[in-house]
Amino acid sequence: MEEHICGHGVHQDIVDKVSEVMPDEALLYEAAELLKVFGDPTRIRIIFVLCQNEMCVCDIAGVLGMTQSAISHQLRVLKQARLVTSRREGKTIFYSLCDSHVQKIFYSAMEHVME
Repeated sequence: MEEHICGHGVHQDIVDKVSEVMPDEALLYEAAELLKVFGDPTRIRIIFVLCQNEMCVCDIAGVLGMTQSAISHQLRVLKQARLVTSRREGKTIFYSLCDSHVQKIFYSAMEHVME
């Protein structure tokens, strides 16, 4: 017989209610992969910068005190995760956050760690 830590046994009504709304495993996997992208301090710094303003690689590198090569590498990861988008203006490519969800995730994380 399985031991129940809570001492009351399974609360079947709660289990059923949560099971009904439980997202598909594939969606949960995608969410976990997305959150992994947020798990890198350099990418978080880039997201912060792009929360402030659209910027090109050289400007992001200047703000963060990093090489353009390192910034470009992280921007590729952010683009693949659909967190950052780009637009070309002449020879310059400007980067910005894909949508307000990215900013909300970032600010929620900051609010949580600042509590």
